[in-house]
Amino acid sequence: MSTGSSTDTQLVIITGMSGAGKTVAIQSFEDLGFFCVDNLPPTLLPKFLELMKESGTKMNKVALVMDLRGREFFDSLFKALDDLAETSWVTPQVLFLDAEDSTLVRRYKETRRSHPLAPSGLPLEGIQLERELLEELKGRAQLIYKTTGMKPKDLREKILEEFSVNKKTIFTVNVMSFGFKHGIPIDADLVFDVRFLPNPHYIEHMRPKTGLDEDVSTYVLKWNETSKFLEKVTDLLSFMLPHYKREGKAQLIIAIGCTGGQHRSVALAEHIAKFFEKDYHTRVTHRDIDKRQGLLK
Repeated sequence: MSTGSSTDTQLVIITGMSGAGKTVAIQSFEDLGFFCVDNLPPTLLPKFLELMKESGTKMNKVALVMDLRGREFFDSLFKALDDLAETSWVTPQVLFLDAEDSTLVRRYKETRRSHPLAPSGLPLEGIQLERELLEELKGRAQLIYKTTGMKPKDLREKILEEFSVNKKTIFTVNVMSFGFKHGIPIDADLVFDVRFLPNPHYIEHMRPKTGLDEDVSTYVLKWNETSKFLEKVTDLLSFMLPHYKREGKAQLIIAIGCTGGQHRSVALAEHIAKFFEKDYHTRVTHRDIDKRQGLLK
């Protein structure tokens, strides 16, 4: 009994020449919300398909990288593809990544890696052998991307355009509040320090509250220096965000820090996220909002 149809279950098998961009490809599918498995042996594909079917909607977008280097692997994959052709719950797509031999040789030299099919020989020998092995699989691929001349961001954009359901949600602006006393977020792309603004911590009735409370937010936002800061930072970000998006970033993490991460940074993170939500998919998180002095364990 099937749990879905080919219209609501996506299975993309990523394969192709070593050095043609499979790592960038699987990262791009992760950005699109696919469940991804790197270097799955084709012999395990039937078992994995059973898992997909049993999970229902929990695994309805899956991307698998298959690095094929043996005849038995090909036989397993082709049999699985033939079996899937008889089902109605999923229709797989094979995405084959290719590039000119000269490009692949250059990439191997740049990374100082040995070709897996010629570990002690010349890269070109391994490339030519791999191309012969993959010829039949390439003929069965629904999509063939030639990455000669492509930068990683170009391949990422091509995949996002091909497989994205809602292109407006590809690039996410994450605005995070934090407290410097708890450390700067290690995953932040941009960090803004707002400890120069008046601190509600010193107003007794506001001390136990947070920047999510209206009276605290109003207090933080009422100052002239706050208005000036927001004017300048939103103008700066309005300039920068389209360029980050154009470079192929899936998300940008903007960290706003005050002393404890409870009042000023929280109110400003909420304001900045709201400012950009009309043009970008935005998320706001408050890393240290509950780490109040005396409550830490």
